[in-house]
Amino acid sequence: MTFRRNFIATAVAAIAFTAALGTSAQTILKAADVHPPGYPNVVAIENMGKKLEAATNGKFKLQMFPSGVLGGEKEMIEQTQVGAINILRTSLGPLGPVVSDVDVFNMPFVFRNEAHMRAVIDGAIGQEILDKITASPAKMVALGWMDGGSRSLYTKKIVKTPADLKGQKVRMMGNPLFVDTMNAMGGNGIAMGYGEVFSALQTGVLDGAENNPPSMFTSNHYNAGTKFYAQTNHLIIPEIFVMARVTWDKLSADEQALVRKFAREAQMEQRALWDKSVAEYSAKLKAAGVEFVTVDQKLFYDATAPVRAKYGAKFVDLIKRIEAVK
Repeated sequence: MTFRRNFIATAVAAIAFTAALGTSAQTILKAADVHPPGYPNVVAIENMGKKLEAATNGKFKLQMFPSGVLGGEKEMIEQTQVGAINILRTSLGPLGPVVSDVDVFNMPFVFRNEAHMRAVIDGAIGQEILDKITASPAKMVALGWMDGGSRSLYTKKIVKTPADLKGQKVRMMGNPLFVDTMNAMGGNGIAMGYGEVFSALQTGVLDGAENNPPSMFTSNHYNAGTKFYAQTNHLIIPEIFVMARVTWDKLSADEQALVRKFAREAQMEQRALWDKSVAEYSAKLKAAGVEFVTVDQKLFYDATAPVRAKYGAKFVDLIKRIEAVK
């Protein structure tokens, strides 16, 4: 209850501050992320803020709230929609129920590999999805993409085939598409907030989860009994950062152009930081005793065909365009 009271108080204070945007000499832009300080996504947004501050002679200053201190991603999306958070980096999973157009990127195995995913988000298709988010009723302006890496399974028991997942409760992001994906892969998908996963793994509420190596390490999930990392790469999902529409609309055209410019630079900076962190955290996980397990990805690809058929029906033409990207 203490956390909830503090959370509500923080949100109310943020809303009150946002209402005063433009009335003071310096505007504080509140940015939020579930990841900890030093994480590539957090660093890239912080550096974007520093550039904006320098370019506007201190008119804007970014204040980062990392580690989910303002809530889970679902809660932070809601706060961004009302302007309590000004800039948010979020996964596409919890954004899907708000802006369904992003679900085309949320489907299992829609990308061949990370290089393919990057080519798509850097090109015309990536821009189209950003524009659709901005034009939607979600009250957010999409600024750019970030690399979320390849998501694979980490479990307490070794998994090599879909049959090995039978009866295992695996945490998925809060989107029915992901729960269906895990169920199709043979497990029991459980929608759960990121901040709840560690204790759920410890207490046996969960048997596993799925994410990229940096997230598995920084969330400390490897210390909750998950010693096997099955490299399924079932989801290769870009992440996104947005600005609250109410904040964006108070910027001048020149200020909006600056934000766009620095956002693109943040997208590319995060990517370089990301590649370095994946290598570093994979090594740390192995040193901590996590076994990286090679699997036959085709088994999992074939198992998830019904999910692509169900959720991809409205994206048939777009998926063909994605597949055509070299």
